[in-house]
Amino acid sequence: MQSLYDFTPLLRMLFFGALLALGPLAWVWLRQRRASVPQRVQALTLLTLFLTFDLVMFGAFTRLTDSGLGCPDWPGCYGHASPIGAQAPISAAQSAMPSGPVTLGKAWVEMIHRYLATSVGVLILVLAVVAWIGRARAAQPSRPQAWGSVIFPTLTLLWVCLQGAFGALTVTMKLFPLIVTLHLLGGLVLLMLLCVQLPQTGKLAPARAMAPSLRSLVWLTLGLVALQVALGGWVSTNYAVLACADFPQCQGNWWPLMDFEQGFALWRELGMTAGGEVISFAALTAIHYVHRLAAFIVLALLGLLAWRLNFTPALRRPARWIAVLTGLQLATGLSNVVLDWPLLGAVLHTGGAAALVLLLTWLLVASRSSMRAHDVERVT
Repeated sequence: MQSLYDFTPLLRMLFFGALLALGPLAWVWLRQRRASVPQRVQALTLLTLFLTFDLVMFGAFTRLTDSGLGCPDWPGCYGHASPIGAQAPISAAQSAMPSGPVTLGKAWVEMIHRYLATSVGVLILVLAVVAWIGRARAAQPSRPQAWGSVIFPTLTLLWVCLQGAFGALTVTMKLFPLIVTLHLLGGLVLLMLLCVQLPQTGKLAPARAMAPSLRSLVWLTLGLVALQVALGGWVSTNYAVLACADFPQCQGNWWPLMDFEQGFALWRELGMTAGGEVISFAALTAIHYVHRLAAFIVLALLGLLAWRLNFTPALRRPARWIAVLTGLQLATGLSNVVLDWPLLGAVLHTGGAAALVLLLTWLLVASRSSMRAHDVERVT
């Protein structure tokens, strides 16, 4: 009897992901042999955060090299675990369309991205399992102290599963712009969830408790940066970067011809309108120009935040990092326009945005931890 679905490619993908995850797990075990359990968990969380950041960067590289459909099925590549077994169909597709989305190189880029994503998922699964084991042991009378919360590790595990589903939809729905943009934003949420766990799994030097007004400014900046990332993802997934090839004007005008209704219709296929027609250049211009106008506001807000943070000695280092990352975003954003979308600049633009989200999240989490510690000291 023939099965309705062949799970072999999925099982092979999980095997490769688990195999890759053994490297980071072994590294943490060897480096933290004499450390306590909370220190090991913090080290693994930090390493997982680093690898997730790399995954976001590699995801941008995959998208920018048009490798998202290098293997047009999921989770395998033409039903195989790697492009090695799929060379015949890949060669046939490449011969039929030499400049198309399927080539051997693009297939490898796409599959490496899937392998890395699966390995990160395995590491997050390990963190969740360890958290639950720790809670069970802490419930015993002989172990009265808990060393970690299960809420965020479990939420992170559920979120990475959702990210995997969006990754599958990215392929099966043929780079549907809304799905690809949500996949990018989901990666940033995953970074934030891992960042939140760091102070809860060990000692992390917290920032000085911020004044409520300054903390509100950080929240506002984080929200607008997230919105700007969404707009940037919409530009990238609609290939609207080159709709404006000059700066500061666009197409020689301060207010070029734009079609906002077409450009920001969310539920539509790549390159098409919601009505099934080819999307107009004016719609692509609207997508690009809205992102550019929002960038001026976000850059000004980041500059204001860095200036405000610099008045607090304990916050001068993150203030400098915000200033550096803001400069990086400005430089790479301009390079995308005036240098015809260079690959390195485009990837760094995504990485800079992810780093800003991480830094702002850390400021909020660390200052919260600092305020709680201050309250405890005041009570005692």
